[in-house]
Amino acid sequence: MGEQSKDIMQMLEWLGYFGNDPEGGITRLLYSKEWLNAQKALEDWMNKEGFHAHFDEVGNLFGGLQGTKYPDETIMTGSHVDTVSNGGLYDGQYGIVAGLLAVKYLQETYGQPLRNLQVVSMAEEEGSRFPYTFWGSKNIVGTAERKEVESIVDFDGVAFVDAMRECNFNFRQESRELRKDLKAFVEIHIEQGSVLETEQKPVGVVHSIVGQRRFTVEVIGEANHAGTTPMSYRKDAVQAASAMIFDVISRADKHGDPLVATIGKIEVKPNVVNVVPGYALFTMDIRHTEKDALVQFTEEITNSLKNIAEERKVELKIDMWMDANPVPMDKHVVEVIERECREQGLNYKLMHSGAGHDAQILAPFVPSAMIFVPSRQGISHNPAEYTEPHDLAEGVKVLIGTLYNLAYKE
Repeated sequence: MGEQSKDIMQMLEWLGYFGNDPEGGITRLLYSKEWLNAQKALEDWMNKEGFHAHFDEVGNLFGGLQGTKYPDETIMTGSHVDTVSNGGLYDGQYGIVAGLLAVKYLQETYGQPLRNLQVVSMAEEEGSRFPYTFWGSKNIVGTAERKEVESIVDFDGVAFVDAMRECNFNFRQESRELRKDLKAFVEIHIEQGSVLETEQKPVGVVHSIVGQRRFTVEVIGEANHAGTTPMSYRKDAVQAASAMIFDVISRADKHGDPLVATIGKIEVKPNVVNVVPGYALFTMDIRHTEKDALVQFTEEITNSLKNIAEERKVELKIDMWMDANPVPMDKHVVEVIERECREQGLNYKLMHSGAGHDAQILAPFVPSAMIFVPSRQGISHNPAEYTEPHDLAEGVKVLIGTLYNLAYKE
């Protein structure tokens, strides 16, 4: 275990060099030079190990072992190579490193698999550079639409298309048939939450990924003098927004796990000390593992917000700009992972994921499941992101056993 922990950390630090941020952490944005250097370095590593690396049109990198009996069937693992700005050492790249080391171990120990065994370093998942997420996995399953990225630019005004072509990649040929060889996808990832650490579980087996609805709420009142406007005369946008925010959080608290509600952004205008605010904006992020419960709760709070606006005599605009359904993981693949955990004597937890992952994009098309390892204090998207090397190694051991069962057995 100690040697395996050392190998994992060495490889994470090696890959983390590409995009190493002077302020700490890693910044490796889609189609940046740091991103390209990381993908090229992984390509070289794969080829040196005999993994026959290749890129698809958009920059997803694949490499692995050829199946001896079922060359038309592929078991895939991996994750995304891009990071958030000033991110940590583990998010995304742990899944790639774990996959590479697992496949290397399987080849050295058991030789060639019956089915193809492939590791993918996906081009993009985070949406950190351009206002688009899951570009890598969406291209694998054919749900990425060219029109959605043709006109978008990054924070420096660089066009998505220009950045892509500067790295010598291009759009997927829509006339090309999508892959039919993928029989399972297993993504291993840090939890990015504190559940496993709190419950002292070394491994989580993910049975579903939450659905999300995101809203922008605008409250329009009337700006007026703070000293000469009696309280009863006011159309105070902040007073109304405060009541709304309190109501949303209170209802979420009462509803309980697995529902979560977050008010992540608040804006006020004119935002000065001596003026009754005439305008307020806030965002809502609502998540649940069940679609019906998610819809019911969001309809409940929407009606409540409207009632509060009417009581406070303010106008209300609600824009639901994201509506992503919950995604169940494949029962068979989950069972394979669970069985492996039991055989290894691990005190694992069957759980849902409160964050989005590439597995949710592949799951409707490819039987998919996820393995989680603990995150210290639940911190992620931050240079302080950390997972104990022992836990990283436990995750790789589970991945090795899972891939063996899927790719080496009849």
